[in-house]
Amino acid sequence: MTIDERDWLAERFEEHRVRLRAVAYRMLGSVTEADDAVQEAWLRLSRTDASEVENLGGWLTTVVARISLNTLRARKVRREEPLGVRVPEPIVDPIGGMDPEHEALLADSVGLALLVVLETLSPSERIAFVLHDMFAVPFDDIATIVERSPEAARQLASRARRRVQGESTVPDPDLATQRRVADAFLAAAREGDFEALLEVLDPDVIVRADFGPQAGGSREVRGARAVAGQALFYSRGLVMRPALVNGVVGAVGIRDGVPFSIGAFTVSGGKIVALDMLVNPERIRRFDLTILD
Repeated sequence: MTIDERDWLAERFEEHRVRLRAVAYRMLGSVTEADDAVQEAWLRLSRTDASEVENLGGWLTTVVARISLNTLRARKVRREEPLGVRVPEPIVDPIGGMDPEHEALLADSVGLALLVVLETLSPSERIAFVLHDMFAVPFDDIATIVERSPEAARQLASRARRRVQGESTVPDPDLATQRRVADAFLAAAREGDFEALLEVLDPDVIVRADFGPQAGGSREVRGARAVAGQALFYSRGLVMRPALVNGVVGAVGIRDGVPFSIGAFTVSGGKIVALDMLVNPERIRRFDLTILD
């Protein structure tokens, strides 16, 4: 391949990078792993005769999907994560607005709550659901990736869809409403006002918190009264800083000057229906939270 041919191919690849990152992030729940998958796709393309690729976007999407599927399967084999729900890598922005790259990555409201539910799917279910329901990839193409028949691929996506629809993952679109409800929750927790907490919590609210393997893995709490009690307990000694977490209103908890937690509220119908929290100190240390200063 000549230098001119390589430059031309690189330009064509860059035209698809944003979409490929979005696909990979939904599949993997990690910006770092998504970027690795996209980079690996570029390496494979650079070793391929591109003149034989009729649909470059489709070819690259297939390659990224296969890389992501292998990564998800490897996670299962290594059993790196504690038992229970794994909270994916959140994307944190100042409450005043999102980074343009983050906006592109999170188009179509990929909130943290949705990614948490996607973590509960099998690798093949997740790939089929993301490709078909989020990116309109035909089942005939998905079938070759998951090594199933098109009908089996359709069933994988259908099972995943039922799981996603069974959880409250879609927030109210108005950020001002989200922030009003979240601020009321944080104020009530800070003031130790149990009744005020109940006023902003949906009766069937769920809290999912990933504490990491050193602290017992993940925990799930359901129901307004139970969640309110947990909020009063865990808010002690915390300074809460508002943030956007995966495009919805959230907060970063600071304890003794050190980031302690990253949480995202799912507000629907003016009530908090879900709160997803990363409280794993090893993973939180990887975040640059100076953007909130």
